[in-house]
Amino acid sequence: MSNPRIERLSRVLVDYSTQIGHGDRVLIESEPPAEPLVRALFEHILKNGGHPHLLVSLSGMVTMTGMDDVFLSFADEGQISFEPTFYKLAYENFESRIRIHSASNTKSLTNLDQTKKSRRKKATEPVLEAQFERGATKEFRWVTTLFPTSAYAQDAEMSLIEFEDYVFQACHVADLDENPIAIWKRVEVEQGRVIEALKDHDRVEIKGPNCDLTLSIKGRTFVNACGKHNMPDGEVYTGPVEESVEGWVRATYPVVSGGNEIEGIELKFKEGRAVEASASKNQAFLEQMLETDPGARYLGEFAIGTNYDIQRHTRNILFDEKIGGTFHIALGAGYPETGSANKSAIHMDLLCSMREGGEIAVDGDVIYREGAFLL
Repeated sequence: MSNPRIERLSRVLVDYSTQIGHGDRVLIESEPPAEPLVRALFEHILKNGGHPHLLVSLSGMVTMTGMDDVFLSFADEGQISFEPTFYKLAYENFESRIRIHSASNTKSLTNLDQTKKSRRKKATEPVLEAQFERGATKEFRWVTTLFPTSAYAQDAEMSLIEFEDYVFQACHVADLDENPIAIWKRVEVEQGRVIEALKDHDRVEIKGPNCDLTLSIKGRTFVNACGKHNMPDGEVYTGPVEESVEGWVRATYPVVSGGNEIEGIELKFKEGRAVEASASKNQAFLEQMLETDPGARYLGEFAIGTNYDIQRHTRNILFDEKIGGTFHIALGAGYPETGSANKSAIHMDLLCSMREGGEIAVDGDVIYREGAFLL
């Protein structure tokens, strides 16, 4: 018997997020545990007249090789720098891509060569750029989601059943009496009001127990993240003026990258650049990430989370960056559609809770307090 929540999620991804129609070529990326969702997507895409193409990885999708652990253990320099053929072709030519994170082991890359991982990020950067640039013009309709596995449940300190409920609730597909697409359309309208209030402003001041930051959004565009590129979703984001960021921030939650967990991150910015960085755990890894390339020390994103069905930290950024009552910044690559000019092989999000004593002012007017908008 098919799982109605999986069927509903498939419908949201195909009919709403990517809007697959006749003749659309769709790349489906996943790992084997996501087979139930992959099957539902494959069928739904065919019924819509599209052409589904499967790219199933056996162990991770970080290196775009299908076997992250084996590749990073044995690849030589030439192989590390070789662009991923099939990904590059699809991202530069297809109409759509649906990626399903479905890892059976989220720690498989923890102890592998970090230098190799950094070099591989540079080799796959053209693929990422094609995704962002073609995505900005809607020429390439992409969405990333997650299928619940025991590994993710363990990271979130939940049982698998509990985590499944959490995932489907966050995606707004759990209530079988509700139309999930209608829910996401309401999210789009509500967040549109927030974006309108932020439009044509300049100076943003973010203050609270864990931050004292100022940045400029002059000439930049806020994006309404309402389930088009991420599922679950729920945030408004932009790319701050690169050299405008001043002040400090302390991440409220750990950052997880490539199986490495960095705790207690504190950053200090001057003229947009992260000039000081510390962490209570894995500081060496943090510093290595910051040295990836010149753009890694600048912010590519400033965002505010709006999904109040997401409240628990799961150590998975797809969910955690949407937590209602938080904001986050991202070191590295920005999104061209926001006006960001920052380029980097990394995009690392740092979350900060605003529910206790947090406040955001725009051009002197307080628009957000204690984790909620005052609009």
